This record gives sequence, C-alpha cells and structure tokens, in this order.
Amino acid sequence: MKKVLLSVITLSILTLGVPAFAGTHGTNGNVSAKSIGAGALSLLIWPGIGQAVNNQAYEKNLTHALLGLTGVFRIWSCYDAVVDRQGGVWKNRI
Repeated sequence: MKKVLLSVITLSILTLGVPAFAGTHGTNGNVSAKSIGAGALSLLIWPGIGQAVNNQAYEKNLTHALLGLTGVFRIWSCYDAVVDRQGGVWKNRI
C-alpha cells in the first residue's frame, strides 16, 4: 500500500506541468464556493462533473469525462473547475 501511494504521488507531481503544454486557451473566472465544490466533485467523484456544475459547454464536460479514464486527469479537471475557466475546448484544447 505504501508503494502504491508513493507511486501515485510521484506520478501526480511529475504530470503537474502537462496541462501547460496542452495548448489550452480560455479565461479564468472567479473562484467561489460553487467552483470550489465543483473542483472537489471533479477530483473525488469524476472529472467533468465539476464542469457541468459550473455550466460549461457540453463538449467540455464530455472531454473531461472521457479523459477522466486516465486517472491523472482528475487533478487538471479539479483545477479547471475551481478557477471556473471558460472556453478552451476541442481542437487540442481542453
């Protein structure tokens, strides 16, 4: 169990910079109680739920939900929901 936890933490730290190279665009909204709750939902339950709570476009919700299958994407989806980032979907943008 200790090795698994250490591996997950190490992988998470190593992949923190990956979204910066994804070519994402969009504008950050305001951090609010709603967006913090949405971020928690994306992190703990499933990516894409937080974007749906923040009333994002359907394409963005679907993209986050599908990329949630990777497991590591939860961290980016959580951040994206917390800052309530508007825009930045499809065409190599998440």
